[in-house]
Amino acid sequence: MTQSLQARLICAAVAAALAVTSGAAVAGGFGVGTVSGSGTGNAYAGGAAVAEDSSVAWSNPAAMTLLAPGTAVSAAGHLIFPSADFRNGGSSGVFAAPGTGEGGEGIGTALIPNLYLTTAITENLRFGLSVNVPFGLGRNLDQGWRGQLTALQSRINTLNINPSLAYKVSDRLSVAAGVSVQHADAVLTAFTGAAATGNLRLEAADTSFGYNFGAMLQATPDTRFGVTYRSRVRYTVEGSVYFTGSNTAGNGFVRADITMPDSASLSAFHVLNNKWELMADLTWTGWSTVKRLDVQRTSGPLSGQVLTTLQFNWKDTLRLGVGANYKYSDRIKLRLGMAVDQTPTNDVDRTPRLPDQDRTWVSFGVQYKPNKQGTVELGYAHQFIKYANINTTPDPAVGRLIGSYDNKVDILTLGYSHRF
Repeated sequence: MTQSLQARLICAAVAAALAVTSGAAVAGGFGVGTVSGSGTGNAYAGGAAVAEDSSVAWSNPAAMTLLAPGTAVSAAGHLIFPSADFRNGGSSGVFAAPGTGEGGEGIGTALIPNLYLTTAITENLRFGLSVNVPFGLGRNLDQGWRGQLTALQSRINTLNINPSLAYKVSDRLSVAAGVSVQHADAVLTAFTGAAATGNLRLEAADTSFGYNFGAMLQATPDTRFGVTYRSRVRYTVEGSVYFTGSNTAGNGFVRADITMPDSASLSAFHVLNNKWELMADLTWTGWSTVKRLDVQRTSGPLSGQVLTTLQFNWKDTLRLGVGANYKYSDRIKLRLGMAVDQTPTNDVDRTPRLPDQDRTWVSFGVQYKPNKQGTVELGYAHQFIKYANINTTPDPAVGRLIGSYDNKVDILTLGYSHRF
């Protein structure tokens, strides 16, 4: 291998491994769409207008005024079973050789937790607290696979703590506001193309803040509308970049500015009769904030210089969901739901770290009330995902990774709510 080619491969790995905004669990982009135990069975349709349990502190805190007086908690765990198989479609250059294969599944089973609390301060004033995971990623592709220059390990964890207040203005209108403290940490790696330098590894983290608003309108005794807005969250991610091989001359510290998108939802909930409840929603997410990422060195003689620039060129998305509940008895409620969720990615800039595409949710669930205080939720959702085409390279001189991903996701949710 010539020194020129080796240098290009190392630069290519730098560009790939520093893609700190890649990855998704079960929603468009790298969003995590599983936010409550009761929502999975309805594919989260009508989330801003539903008032099932304390998870409304996140989906629309204005709905806290519709809950029974007192204190309540809701907890849920979501088991995610994703599948992503890469199919080579004529890769060129260093990506043409199959290596150890196509990377394997790359995604293991994940558990995503949620925890919520609501309490009545006065008859018209409610407090809520949300602890959840709004963004995330977990992918571990095989060392030596065809596209190891573009991605190996990709792990992004987030934790969001969101207190909120809701006020009942009248019998028809409630309003709410909240603030979020959000922490993110990431570990991302890619192969450099040389044994002496090994893998390039990035570890970075930051904590930032955001805010949210909500309103609930009871238009008729049987129909209500909810609207929510969540602000952007701006991160300055700081951490270290280093090589796992014997040549560690490029080790140092880096930083990058990245903005998580804002979002807005409009939802409707309608009681059709004493058995059926209907719901729908439209959610907009401003993923166009993720256009490019400039990674700067913050140590050594090159401090202040741009190490690499990454192009994403994401677009804003829409998510449309519809759902229905059937009250089988006083203790049992059956749930159905369907949603169409757009991807912000495109065929030009998509990478193996995020082989995302448009997805369709189909879900069902059951609610069981063992007593007056407790509620158990069981939900299942399957996501049908379009083929995600890949035609990417961190450096055209070393070739292109060309192919497609065949993706799908299954979600199993168990939740419990308790009123005190």
